[in-house]
Amino acid sequence: MKSICGVEGVTAWGLKEGKFGLALIRAEGEAAGVFTSNLMKAPPVSLMEERIRGGVLSAVMANSGCANAYTGARGYRDAAEMAEICAEVMHVTPEEVGVASTGVIGRYLDLPLIRDQCKRVAPNLARSEEAEVRAARAIMTTDITEKHALVRCENFSVGGITKGSGMIAPNMGTMLAFIYTDAEVPAPALREALKAAARRTFNRVVVDGDMSTNDIALCTATGKAGRVNPREFSQALEECCRMLAIQIAEDGEGASKLLEVTVKGAPGEEEAATVAKTVVGSPLVKTAVYGADPNWGRVIAAAGRAGVEFDPDCVNLWMGNGTESVPLVESGEIVVDLARAKALMKGKKVLFVLDLAAGDGEATAWGCDLTEKYVEINGRYTT
Repeated sequence: MKSICGVEGVTAWGLKEGKFGLALIRAEGEAAGVFTSNLMKAPPVSLMEERIRGGVLSAVMANSGCANAYTGARGYRDAAEMAEICAEVMHVTPEEVGVASTGVIGRYLDLPLIRDQCKRVAPNLARSEEAEVRAARAIMTTDITEKHALVRCENFSVGGITKGSGMIAPNMGTMLAFIYTDAEVPAPALREALKAAARRTFNRVVVDGDMSTNDIALCTATGKAGRVNPREFSQALEECCRMLAIQIAEDGEGASKLLEVTVKGAPGEEEAATVAKTVVGSPLVKTAVYGADPNWGRVIAAAGRAGVEFDPDCVNLWMGNGTESVPLVESGEIVVDLARAKALMKGKKVLFVLDLAAGDGEATAWGCDLTEKYVEINGRYTT
């Protein structure tokens, strides 16, 4: 097993019928969540922001094909009914059911379909690789592949599945993430660990710069492995979220290359993150990456508009593919070997490392190139 079913106390299943899918995950324990900061939050987000304060989840139900966003009071009632449908079938209380939706904005849920799918999914709940694959596929929309991560430590595990491909930008993107651990973690500590992990991973992915209405990441601790070292748990949770975040970037809508930008020498970590996200989100940088064009000037220009103070005449910039790298700028001087740099950009991964020489802050952000396929996908998304 490679994700959630590798965690003690977790069972799952899902189905996908055309554009409409449904995933169920059963796991009882302390729980926490992080959510989109978009003002136009979808009703499932509003509902879960309220209910997660109880700090406990017994099950999660997620549907794809309809976002149940911008649906007003009816949408909120429908989200609550989703929880009731799941609770009835799973024999738990509605207040301990996590619900999430993804798909087209401005359309109402087909509750009869969701009820029917729930009744067909629930009897198949299992702890197997097939189960986690089916659950991950059920929540996909424009994703090409399902996304899994599992971090095994000596005494516990952290696993997760996610979906996300387009409408991806800080803070969080059009993503649903369901993360599980068998470590025993109190809800307040779980909440802080998840917030910190999301800040350094999910919140540093930029595919297209559009922030979603439906982002939800839920984490449940079943406690089956007992108490663990809090720092070790936080590190494992962050690593799991990072693995998922990179898979989202790799599967960006229309993407042909993963783009990774590391900024060093910033005044602080948050300043480094701001610059990294600005560079990785630049359409000019993204198109240059697509065309294997080592246009270092676009990287420097994007960094310069990020609102972070540094001396452009002191920066250093490298570019590589994860195996090899070449310098582009040294102490503000252009040193690029264009032919070699272009050759390194022709693979599936392009990395930039930018040293601002202005402090000790460091951070990494992830994204992808911008291709014609992105326009094709989103030009006909609802039709």
